[in-house]
Amino acid sequence: MDKPPLVTIIMPVRNEGRHIARALEAVLNQDYPRERMEILVVDGMSSDDTRPLVQAFATRDPRLRLLDNPERIVPTALNRGIYAARGEVIIRVDGHAEIARDYVRRCIEGLAQVDAECIGGPIATVGETWIARGIAIAQSSPFGVGNAAFRYSNRAQYVDTLAFGAYRRRVFDRIGVFDEELIRNQDDEFNFRLVQAGGKIWLAPSIRSTYYSRASLRGLGKQYFEYGFWKVRVIQKHGRPASWRHVVPVTFVLALTASLVVSLFTPFSFGFFAVLLPYLAASLAMSVWLGARHGWSYVALLPLAFGTLHIAYGMGFLVGLFHFGLRRNARPVGLRRDERLGTTSR
Repeated sequence: MDKPPLVTIIMPVRNEGRHIARALEAVLNQDYPRERMEILVVDGMSSDDTRPLVQAFATRDPRLRLLDNPERIVPTALNRGIYAARGEVIIRVDGHAEIARDYVRRCIEGLAQVDAECIGGPIATVGETWIARGIAIAQSSPFGVGNAAFRYSNRAQYVDTLAFGAYRRRVFDRIGVFDEELIRNQDDEFNFRLVQAGGKIWLAPSIRSTYYSRASLRGLGKQYFEYGFWKVRVIQKHGRPASWRHVVPVTFVLALTASLVVSLFTPFSFGFFAVLLPYLAASLAMSVWLGARHGWSYVALLPLAFGTLHIAYGMGFLVGLFHFGLRRNARPVGLRRDERLGTTSR
């Protein structure tokens, strides 16, 4: 390429002081031409040291700008970044993730070679403590996350969604921006909308990134409860789920709950155990298999991590069904054009 396309990296952040320095270093040290990159960190008014850390980086590298996100949620951060972006290709990178040094270059090369509007790669989920590493192992297995290929696959393929995607700018002009109603799942909803509009998303194993998992089962449960809760709204907006994996946890929770209720009014509880025991057997078998690969100390932790993933998501989905049950579908909306710049500092 005589003149590589200008790339805008948008980083929606809030209180990412623990990870932001590593994330920014990974972005700023890309092997892509420096003059063909800009980095927009869109901060949700962080109360920790995220902002001063970003500002310190910005004083050393003029490619980096800090934008304010007073709404403090991810979709408004992404939209503010999109409206301020100059790039022909836009890449989302989170503040608790690290992209490989060749990430941007490989994304641009892939977009030039593959019939796709979005391209990305599998994420390597890691943890910094024993519990976090166990959670990362669970999140990187098909038993834990179903057919979410970007979490574990090393096979090049078209997928329904992925993390930290590189999008052609024209995608946002064609289908709109991120849905600001969705506190969670806004990237899944956007990718669902893209696929429904005839777009393609390509997963390339050569495009690598690292994501830091939650550090506790409580934090993991909160995260996946919110995923399940907001997934209901995504399905409601589109009339169907993007994948079967989105309804499996709630089906399991419903079956478990219904069989438990029935057992309270009958002298037999075979139905409850008929649901629970096969799940526990599968969970234990998968934990032993993964323990043999990653360390036997995780065998006791993994069933708890799997259960947290599935039950929290399923319970969140059930609560979402009640919460959104009477609401009408709404079209995704973004910031008004006259709001797009916000407050900017260097």
